[in-house]
Amino acid sequence: MSTFLFADKFFLEEKVEGPGFLEIKDGKFGAFSENRPNESAKIINYEGQWIAPGLVDTHIHGFRNHDVMENDFEGLNLISEGLLSCGVTSFLPTTLTSSTEMLNNVVEMIGANYTHVQGAKIKGIFLEGPFFTEKHKGAQNTKYFRDASIDKLKKWQKLSNQLIKKIAIAPERKGATEFIEYAVKEKISIALAHSDATYEEAKHAVEKGASIFVHTFNGMSGLHHREPGMAGAAMNLKDAFAEIICDGHHVHPTAVNILMNARGRNTTVMVTDCMMAGGMPEGHYQLGEFPVEVKDGAARIEGGSLAGSILQLKDAAKNVVQWGIATPAEAIYMASSAPAKSVQIDNECGKIAEGYAADFIVLNPGLDLIATYLDGVCRYQA
Repeated sequence: MSTFLFADKFFLEEKVEGPGFLEIKDGKFGAFSENRPNESAKIINYEGQWIAPGLVDTHIHGFRNHDVMENDFEGLNLISEGLLSCGVTSFLPTTLTSSTEMLNNVVEMIGANYTHVQGAKIKGIFLEGPFFTEKHKGAQNTKYFRDASIDKLKKWQKLSNQLIKKIAIAPERKGATEFIEYAVKEKISIALAHSDATYEEAKHAVEKGASIFVHTFNGMSGLHHREPGMAGAAMNLKDAFAEIICDGHHVHPTAVNILMNARGRNTTVMVTDCMMAGGMPEGHYQLGEFPVEVKDGAARIEGGSLAGSILQLKDAAKNVVQWGIATPAEAIYMASSAPAKSVQIDNECGKIAEGYAADFIVLNPGLDLIATYLDGVCRYQA
């Protein structure tokens, strides 16, 4: 039995259509048509609203007072359910730099339970670390930093039921080239982060297969006119994606615009880097082993360094439109299709296309979230 959505606009795979009708059958998207289906058809009326693909957050540590590093399925499930209020229907639970034993336990827990979460779907794991360098450590614990290890990655992939989709490294670490080549062969996306690499070192890593720059401008060597650094590489190298945190704290809107203009919006990926304080009041929280204070919309460790964010992906999309640096279609693409493509899961999510799971969001023309659907079922209403 088919149901049809009526709305003013539909953000489809390569174009925006509407008004019209989108078929949903057996929890999957059918065809879009401007023509009204027959009189007996069930129609869900979202006149005046917009239908967009469910958002995909490929870099998120926690939400609603829970952190992936708690190594607790109940907490992971609450993160998953909470993300529906952010317009997120697919995500990669993201780890922090920690001991090998702790990372073993966390990836094993996620691998054993990822199909049982009740909210946003877990599409893989993002290991943020531990193969970083100290100068741009951010809120990562330097005592666990080490050189890239293929053996460790093999073990994590085995323990997680082959769920590692993305791992971040500093390309100047010993063994990075061989590590990148191995991971790419295994279909694991290599991201570059928390690094003081030169432009040439970053370029070499991309030539070997690295394909994502993590939270661009943050945790990396900056752009200098005689040494473009990691930031310059993130802007200039074409065969890659660049993450960006659009909360107005991590990156100035003008710098966000420069990145998008330099590399194009189709390979710019909006992420949140959200920590456990997302969706919670201001106050004191933890990010891994670090105490964090959330105040004035930003999360900081002692000393003032930003410690992840409390950003919700729906707000990132809204921000770039309000800043005048992206159209609604571009913003939605950068928060859904581009993230999915960056970690090679765009065959499963991130777009409205026939045969895909009917994971979508309803927005008003101001990009406020009205509802979130999973498999054609409304799971969140604002």
